[in-house]
Amino acid sequence: MKGELLAPIRARLAASAVLQAIGAAAGIVPFIAVADLARELVAPDGYDTDALWRNGAVAVVAFLVAAAAKMSAGTITHLADAELQDHLRHRIVDRLGRVPLGWFTDHRSSTVKRAVTDDLEAMHHLVAHAILDLVSAVVAPMVALGYLISVDWKLALVACVPLAVGLALYGSMMSLSIEMMQDYHGAMAQVDAAAVEFVQGIAVVKTFGETGRAHDRFLDQAAAFRETFWNMMRGLLRRSAVTEVVLSPVGLLASMLVVGFVFVDQGWAPAVDVVPFLLLGLGLTAPLLTLSMSSETLKLAAEASVRIEAIIEADLLPQTASPDLPDGHRIELEGVALSYDGEVDAVSAIDLTIEPGTVTAFVGSSGAGKTTLARLLLRFWDPTAGSVRLGGVDLRELAPEVLMARVSCVFQDVQLLQTTVADNLSLARPDASRDEIESAARAAQVHDVIAALPRGYESVVGEDASFSGGEAQRISIARAIVADAPILVLDEATSFTDPENEDRIQGAIATAAAGRTLVVVAHRLSTVVDADQIVVLDGGRIVERGTHRDLLAAGGRYRTLWDLHERGRTWTARPEVEAR
Repeated sequence: MKGELLAPIRARLAASAVLQAIGAAAGIVPFIAVADLARELVAPDGYDTDALWRNGAVAVVAFLVAAAAKMSAGTITHLADAELQDHLRHRIVDRLGRVPLGWFTDHRSSTVKRAVTDDLEAMHHLVAHAILDLVSAVVAPMVALGYLISVDWKLALVACVPLAVGLALYGSMMSLSIEMMQDYHGAMAQVDAAAVEFVQGIAVVKTFGETGRAHDRFLDQAAAFRETFWNMMRGLLRRSAVTEVVLSPVGLLASMLVVGFVFVDQGWAPAVDVVPFLLLGLGLTAPLLTLSMSSETLKLAAEASVRIEAIIEADLLPQTASPDLPDGHRIELEGVALSYDGEVDAVSAIDLTIEPGTVTAFVGSSGAGKTTLARLLLRFWDPTAGSVRLGGVDLRELAPEVLMARVSCVFQDVQLLQTTVADNLSLARPDASRDEIESAARAAQVHDVIAALPRGYESVVGEDASFSGGEAQRISIARAIVADAPILVLDEATSFTDPENEDRIQGAIATAAAGRTLVVVAHRLSTVVDADQIVVLDGGRIVERGTHRDLLAAGGRYRTLWDLHERGRTWTARPEVEAR
């Protein structure tokens, strides 16, 4: 994780680390006091009562200091975590508000949702716990080891052996885990793909009697995943078990008892000096076990931070320091090209003028560049060559709010917010009156649908309001009418609707287009035969332009598309096909 991500809370994390270090050191003191007390009690020349009371007092004070310091450290990190999450959410939302609209076509909504919720939650352990665990894992063993060296450096050296062995085993285990995770994720992806294929294709599979074969494919992938998972866990479990035994307090106690007995038996150390090792030696490895158990959580947090940083560092839509205002609503594209990857142009050499108040249609086969060209008018992206001008001003020289006030859009994939229907309709103009909202809904032929809802326009989408695809599309058109922008872009607004809804949507579009400049990305050529200008795209270039009649007469690419379109309509209209 980059330190910049934690910059807002770095000072508090440092303070909490200092407090945790004090708490960890103080937490060892009671064990030292008890060890000294035990040595005092078994001393050959008797014990000093004042020393006993002094050790007891030190133990109590140290315990209270440790508790207070650790509690304070934990409180600081948890408060810092809450502030960091709030800070990052604001940064993410602010960034998303300034990235190009095209960014959202390249990133699924689940990616944003994961960053704003799941990934920030995954970082909780890192901020609130991991730093404190790391400090304890370093400070507590160092303090204990320092004391043990002062008692008997030879025994202290022996006590470090299990620690070194455990660390080596832990490192080996983590290395193996990293190597195997790629195979694990690959096997899981195969299972996911097989499951999705089986579920989504079940109707086709059953229709052709291939249920058994599809089921077998899924089971084969599941069996392959089971084998991969078991191979991974078999190796990890062996190493993990040995590591935990070596680092466990019980294992360390047993080794210290054996070593202590040998030292006393050989006369290398007095019996009284073994007592501190039995008490404090256990504290050498316990913090390492805590880190071991949280390693997976730390890895998830690190991965989450990378995804969060990817959003926070997303390229912004460049904005001019001195925005200009357009003079009129003429749209001009001159030498426009756009490449998504810097190598292949999605559109190129585009020269086009769209006069105010006219209807322009972009047509062409799938992948011809229709949607890309239309979205350049909305500044989803900036062209990599050439310029797109509105009213004589390059879109890059316009303030975003100025552009959005002049260009509205209706997309093929309608997105309705989980708020009231009225709020959805007035999204572009929150100050729109109820009369304006209802008038737009009537014009889009969706007023009766809304009025029939339990709370009418106050019904909430997703709660007591749900709409079919055609109804949602008409609400989207009504929203564009409320926006009252002089330019309206329609991105294949009727491509997936049934004939009845298509007629209604076309009627709504005709109302919305009245007095406006209309740009249509057309899937069905029959919907744009009356367009003032039809622009035919192929391979990202304009190959023809003109009216429907002129293009048919030219016998070029448009004629081919029209003939294919007509054959499709004839086929679906055949009575014998309908009867079947």
